[in-house]
Amino acid sequence: MNKEKWKQVPGDSLPASRFCRLIHSPVKRYLDIMMKILGITAHPDDEVGAFGGSLLLYHSRGVETHVICLTAGEAASNRGEARSREELAAIRRAEFAASCKILQVTEGHVLDYPDGSLCRSDFNAAVSDLTRRIRVIKPDLILTMGPEGAITGHLDHAMASIFATMAFHWAARNDRFPEQLSDGLTPHRTQKLYYCTAPFILPDRQPVSPPPCTATIDIEPFLETKIRASQAHATQRPLMELFAKTLRKFGSRELFHLAATIKPSTMEHETDLLAGVSE
Repeated sequence: MNKEKWKQVPGDSLPASRFCRLIHSPVKRYLDIMMKILGITAHPDDEVGAFGGSLLLYHSRGVETHVICLTAGEAASNRGEARSREELAAIRRAEFAASCKILQVTEGHVLDYPDGSLCRSDFNAAVSDLTRRIRVIKPDLILTMGPEGAITGHLDHAMASIFATMAFHWAARNDRFPEQLSDGLTPHRTQKLYYCTAPFILPDRQPVSPPPCTATIDIEPFLETKIRASQAHATQRPLMELFAKTLRKFGSRELFHLAATIKPSTMEHETDLLAGVSE
């Protein structure tokens, strides 16, 4: 089993006045049953770029949010003042924690998988690890990247998607990793799986085939907070400055592809990721 380093980020609790406003709002059901969203990413900063606005939006509606980041990002080209991979990993773990605090994430975990080498990780071990975490957290939906590797086509993004997708499916089965069930866990059937997507591709990268958008989430009220969270990743400042400029021009929406759902259905465009999620 992969040796892990846990980083827990307590989310700020809702002020009483905010709670009272929500309890009488159309999103009362989120509070009544404490719905949970789990994001699975490859690197620190992916949590912002992939779905940071949605994390903020659903936190504001009383949803418990979790992020699992598979690597500490120690192979990044932008290294800040880090003098070694180990030092960069430590810095990026702290940046992830700071970003998650801004994004109001309930719990954030940074694991110890090798950055830049997820495609060489043990498939069964990685899926088992994520399956166990899903059975512990028991999310209502999972957000991750697409198997194409998102708009950058990064191989780590692609493998995070593949690991997360199989864990989504296998966490529900009692014939997958049954040793976890003898430890007191139970199979958990997450209701929906989404891949983040985009309406464009980057011409200077390896070719990717992004999944079509099936859900559009308006994050305009949270845009500046999302940008502030990106700035917590100080070692990645050159990328984050470009990211902020692009967001202010195009970033008031986050786009997703519904990759799987427990309710057989035909595709309909959504504006709420928790639409159709039952209690």
